[in-house]
Amino acid sequence: MKPSILQVYFILGTNNTEQDPLEVLEEALQGGVSLFQFREKGKGALIGEEKKQMALKMKGLCHQYDVPFLINDDIDLALEIGADGVHVGQEDEPFVQVKSRCPDHWIIGVSATNEKEAIKAKEDGADYIGVGPIYGTNTKEDAKQPIGENGLRNIREQVGDLPIVAIGGIKLGHIFGLRKAGADGVSIITAISRSKKPKEMAHLFRKFAHYQSN
Repeated sequence: MKPSILQVYFILGTNNTEQDPLEVLEEALQGGVSLFQFREKGKGALIGEEKKQMALKMKGLCHQYDVPFLINDDIDLALEIGADGVHVGQEDEPFVQVKSRCPDHWIIGVSATNEKEAIKAKEDGADYIGVGPIYGTNTKEDAKQPIGENGLRNIREQVGDLPIVAIGGIKLGHIFGLRKAGADGVSIITAISRSKKPKEMAHLFRKFAHYQSN
């Protein structure tokens, strides 16, 4: 997996926006997000057939823009609808078990909050690590304590060139420091999903991330 795919990694669930989630996603894709994850969790989240239909529509949009479509945690759904990969957290199904169920070409990411988890993810064969939360975030009800840029830097030192994406409370102004600390890209939820102009915001993230990579 090319690290550049993580430059602007958008995550969205239907309860992360007050707008039509499909419209928000399409605007974000038009703005230049490089990877997308459907994370349908928390209060008011879709389940069953409704979740499946939303996933199919989101996958269709992503593929129109040649952007890989990942699903958070739900391996069965990802396999059923032909996603491009999955992302799992530390409290989800064990990574080795997940990997054994996934096609070889899939992108498989795992969350890591500390060096121990990151090293284990690398040893298990993760394609990338989602490191964080870097800053405070209200998006996840069970969010851990922020690890800051120093925590990110420490994890980068431990995992070598394994692709890393920073997550948790990230805004445009954070990109320079995060790239300097070792992140290949940034993962965003509310900065785009709750923006009045998702396309413009996604474009700015892409512009900043691209500038910092040169």
